Amino acid sequence: MSPSTAVQPRLRLGSFRLGSFRLWALALVAVVALAFFTAPTTSNATRRVAHLESLVKCPSCQDLSVAQSTSSSALAVRHEIVTMVAKGQSDTQILTAIEAAYGPSVLLSPSTSGVGTLLWLLPTAVFVGLGVTMVVLRRRR
Repeated sequence: MSPSTAVQPRLRLGSFRLGSFRLWALALVAVVALAFFTAPTTSNATRRVAHLESLVKCPSCQDLSVAQSTSSSALAVRHEIVTMVAKGQSDTQILTAIEAAYGPSVLLSPSTSGVGTLLWLLPTAVFVGLGVTMVVLRRRR
């Protein structure tokens, strides 16, 4: 076997790797271009309204957001959200105004201040306490 034939398979292997890389790079570019050109063109305000509607509970329904409900009270809250977004209010201002009008239970997730902090931290503390208790009990055995 001559030294020149031993080098040739390596070159083919390298060219195969380079060709494979180019093929994958071309496929990646095609997927990114396809995703970019077929992406939905909803406006930022529409996305904000949809997001806010998913955070607010329907005042007359049980455990449904205003986005999911078709009741008249849900439609009224949706209209308020659209109006406030059109006026340029921030998400926090909108949620605060809705909470002031309908009460703290209108938000599907509790706030992260005041008593809301306790609602977020209490389950975590319970799980940590149970974990520590299990570790201590297992070490005693």
